[in-house]
Amino acid sequence: MFVIKNKKIFLTISAILVVLSVFSITYFGLNFGIDFEGGSILEVTYPAGVPTNDVLHEKLDGISLGDFSLRAAGENGYIVRTRFLEENEHKTLLGLMTIGGQYQLQEERFNSIGPTIGDELKQKAYIAIIVVILAIIFFIAFAFRKVSVPVSSWKYGIVAIVALIHDIMIPTGIFAFLGNAAGAEVDILFVMALLAILGFSVNDTIVVFDRVRENLRIDQDTKGREPFPEIVGRSLNQTYARSLNTSLTTLLVLLALYFFGGASTQYFALTLVIGVIVGTYSSIFLASPLLVILGQGKDKKKKAK
Repeated sequence: MFVIKNKKIFLTISAILVVLSVFSITYFGLNFGIDFEGGSILEVTYPAGVPTNDVLHEKLDGISLGDFSLRAAGENGYIVRTRFLEENEHKTLLGLMTIGGQYQLQEERFNSIGPTIGDELKQKAYIAIIVVILAIIFFIAFAFRKVSVPVSSWKYGIVAIVALIHDIMIPTGIFAFLGNAAGAEVDILFVMALLAILGFSVNDTIVVFDRVRENLRIDQDTKGREPFPEIVGRSLNQTYARSLNTSLTTLLVLLALYFFGGASTQYFALTLVIGVIVGTYSSIFLASPLLVILGQGKDKKKKAK
């Protein structure tokens, strides 16, 4: 019952985090990668010795790459993001990055996407997220269709969506800040991470809701009159261990991927780490208190009549 008794505190924390995330997205904006903006990205490593960032910048400034970015990738590599490059320009860029043959490099990846394809991918990413959210609403409303007291079945879906919006807004806000501070990009991997967060979070939330539904059924069968907040609190107590153990196990894998994986998957892993933490928090400290508030509101209307 600790969470339910202190629900205003936890709801306030969530509200503050969401407001800060909205501010971050509005103020900094999202640093879209070439998947959405179009352009070319080249990742290279230097097995026998690494040139400095200043030396590479000086070389790359000598050709017309447009507004390019250069950042370190691991201990012996670099990632260069440029405008869309033709194959001959790609070869010229590789040649320049050897600094007159002084440094031998190995090309790890090279991707080019035109601006038209980037816009199409961006639209499809938005559609994918919206479709997933709508599907979750309908699924929860159907799964809880026989639950009507004291909260209607469709309200379980609304509460779950509020929690899901909370879960994707916070990682997005953090990435807006990281895009400004460290050059973190929003790409297809980021969208995949958000979709994975949606699935993970709603699964955690449904486990709690399902326990609430079961305890409501038991209370009705035994003709009990246990208050709804106590039923929700007891349901939370029964699912704490499961939620925390699942989240901790997942976090261990994601942290290993972040610290020991390649540079190309670091931000993907970081997004999932943030999402798992935020999703676990919302399932316990946001969704359940909101459910109690909706239930109490309905009880007050009945008493007034």
